[in-house]
Amino acid sequence: MAGSDENNPGVIGPRNLQEEGFRAGGGKLVSGIGHNRRALSSINRNIIGAPPYPYAVNKNAFSEKQADFNKKPSIPVHRPITRKFAAELSNKQQVIPEETKKPGQLAPKPSEFEDCTIIDAEDDEESSDFSAPMFVQHTEAMLEEIDRMEEVEMEDIDDEPVFDIDSCDKKNSLAVVEYINDLYTNYKKAESSSCAPSNYMSQQSDINERMRGILIDWLIEVHYKFELMDETLYLTVNLIDRFLAAQPVVRKKLQLVGVTAMLLACKYEEVSVPVVEDFIVISDKAYSRKEVLEMEKLMINTLQFNLSIPTPYVFMRRFLKAAQADKKLELLSFFIIELCLVEYETLKFPPSLLAAAAIYTAQCTHYGFRQWSTTCEWHTSYSEEQLQECSRLMVNFHQNAGSGKLTGVHRKYSTSKYGYAAKTDPANFLLEARY
Repeated sequence: MAGSDENNPGVIGPRNLQEEGFRAGGGKLVSGIGHNRRALSSINRNIIGAPPYPYAVNKNAFSEKQADFNKKPSIPVHRPITRKFAAELSNKQQVIPEETKKPGQLAPKPSEFEDCTIIDAEDDEESSDFSAPMFVQHTEAMLEEIDRMEEVEMEDIDDEPVFDIDSCDKKNSLAVVEYINDLYTNYKKAESSSCAPSNYMSQQSDINERMRGILIDWLIEVHYKFELMDETLYLTVNLIDRFLAAQPVVRKKLQLVGVTAMLLACKYEEVSVPVVEDFIVISDKAYSRKEVLEMEKLMINTLQFNLSIPTPYVFMRRFLKAAQADKKLELLSFFIIELCLVEYETLKFPPSLLAAAAIYTAQCTHYGFRQWSTTCEWHTSYSEEQLQECSRLMVNFHQNAGSGKLTGVHRKYSTSKYGYAAKTDPANFLLEARY
C-alpha cells in the first residue's frame, strides 16, 4: 500500500507532505489507505483546533499558484470581537493554524488535499463531543464575558436610580400621566413671565415691603378662617404682587387690594365662593361693596385677565411626589414655604426653586441631615448646591417664625390640624458652610 503513493501521482503521501513542508495541525500522517482514510474536506475542524489568536485569511486573497503568508492577515488580531465578527469567521473565512505559517511558504492548492489521509484517533473521539467549531465557542464565551462586565458596570453607575413616580397613577385618568411631564415643562417656561419683579416696591411711594408682609400675614389668617383651598392663597399673593408692580397704591387702599385679590382667587379656584359682604365684614367694614367691585375691575384689567399662572403650590405638589413625602414632611414643607410668602426678599427666586428649596429644607429638618435624592434632582431640575442660598434663608425664617409681629403662619401650623409643624426644631446645620 505504501508503494501506491509513488505509483499514483494523484495521491500525496506522508513523504511528499514532509518534503513540501506541510504539517496539518497536530494530526498524524499515515501511508495506509484503509477504513480510516478520509478526505480533508470532510474532517471536522475540531480535530485541528484553533490557536489562541487565529489568523483569519480570506480564500479569495490566494491565487492558485502561490500566496505570501508574510503579508498582514485580512482581519487584524486586535479587531474587537463582536457577534458580527464571529459570524464572518464561521461563514466566510478559513482559519489557518498559526503553526502552518512559514516565511515564503507556498499556499497549497485545494486539489492537493482531496486524497490526503490525516488520522488522529484521540482527536477523532473528542471531535464528536463538540457541535460547533472551537473558535466559535471561544468567541461566544468572550461575548458572554463582555455582556457580564457591561451589566456590572451599569450596576455601578446606577447606584441611585430615578424612580418612575407616575407608575402608580397610570390607571388614574385624572393624573394625566401621558401629559404630566409636558405640563411641568410648560410651567417652567411660563414661571419667569408670571412673577412680579423682585424690586417693584421701589416704584411705590406710599407703601413698603414691611406693609406688604403685614397684609399677607393677615390674609393667611383670613384664608385659614374661611377654610379655603391652598391654591387660593398662593394665587392671592401672586395677584397682589403683580398688581402692585404695575399700579401705585396708597397705604389706605392696600387692605382693599388684598381682599379684592382674594376674591378674584376664590372665583378662579374655589367651588363655593365667599360673597363680597364676607370680605367687607372680615376687613371690619373699612370698605364698601362699591369700592370692592371697582377695585376688582381695576385689578382684573391691570392683570389683563391672566390668572392661569404657575404658583409655588403647583410645583410643591409635583416635587413632594418626587420626594415620596409622608404627611409630616408635607406639612413641614408647606409651613416653610408659607413663611416665604410673607417675606419680600424671596421674590427673587422663581416659584419652582422656592418649592424645591422648601422640600429640601423640610427633608433636612425632618431627617437631621442633608437629604436630596437623584429622583428629586431629576424632577425639580435643581441640584443640591443650587438650593443652598434659598434654603439658608428658609432656616432663618424658621428660627424667627414665633417671634415678632408676623406670627400668623406660626400660629396656623402650631395646631393639631397641621401636625404641630411649627414646633419642629429648625435645621441649623444648613447655615454652616460646606467644605
